[in-house]
Amino acid sequence: MKSYMGIDVGSVSTNIVLIDEKGKLIEKLYIRTNGQPIDAVKKGLKLIEEKIKANGKSVEIAGVGTTGSGRKLAAVIVGADVVKNEITAHAVAAMNHVPGVQTVIEIGGQDSKLIIIRNGVVSDFAMNTVCAAGTGSFLDQQAARLNLPIEKFSKLALNAQAPVRIAGRCSVFAESDMIHKQQMGHNLSDIIAGLCDALVRNYLNNVGKGKEILVPIVFQGGVAANEGMREAFRKALNTEIIVPENFDVMGALGAAFLAREAVVQNNQKTVFKGFDTVDHDFKVKGFECSGCPNLCEVVEIYENFQVLARWGDRCGKWTETHQELKQVSFN
Repeated sequence: MKSYMGIDVGSVSTNIVLIDEKGKLIEKLYIRTNGQPIDAVKKGLKLIEEKIKANGKSVEIAGVGTTGSGRKLAAVIVGADVVKNEITAHAVAAMNHVPGVQTVIEIGGQDSKLIIIRNGVVSDFAMNTVCAAGTGSFLDQQAARLNLPIEKFSKLALNAQAPVRIAGRCSVFAESDMIHKQQMGHNLSDIIAGLCDALVRNYLNNVGKGKEILVPIVFQGGVAANEGMREAFRKALNTEIIVPENFDVMGALGAAFLAREAVVQNNQKTVFKGFDTVDHDFKVKGFECSGCPNLCEVVEIYENFQVLARWGDRCGKWTETHQELKQVSFN
């Protein structure tokens, strides 16, 4: 069976999916990146191969797409046919799952996005990569501070009787305000619901500022698992919020759809290196180029002391030139 792989390497999670020729999901995997994207990609490939074998399936990888903040790194490691940004990948996945979608709310571990789609085309988007308020890592942190599993933390918001007003414009202020409300004796459910309301207000007033949010609205990304955040968006926008079944791996699904499209349309053979990539030794180094006032930070990735790729330079001086090195120190 021909299949297409999508890999989404983010700051918090690394997601891998396999779809068949008709776009049906075959396997999916969601693991923590833990600050080590190379190891996460290798681990993910090993686990997805094990899942395929355990289910008695035989698949041929006909195309691979990568996305996320670590998309270039992943593309070099596995051999990708398509490398796309998160906006494109999430939009494609949403359009494949919800025909006619006009707005995509995507909140991940470290950033949040709003994608505006009109007539099947991305017409506008906004991202917030500066403030952590409302992201998955911030919600995880608050759940840990309250000694609650994140699943219970999200459900408690639904039991609120009178959500309190929390300052949500900044993660630091939000946390201090939560502590203040706890010390005042407010019910925990009301505090958590108030936090969700505050984070949604922050999202709409910053990421969504000046944007026309029209239905159907799709909510995806890891934070879409939080029932309190779902309800807060529903109340704030006064409409139904659609959460796809595979909301947690939509970026990877979009990358897989794009890989399938590219390979089929161009009738090309995939450059996927195979699952034995997990046994290869990859190293990354970086240096600052002093060739001009830009002082670009160039990243190099090596496999067995051979330069596979470079990126980060604006002029292409290093990107376009690779050379094999006999001895390289990675200390």
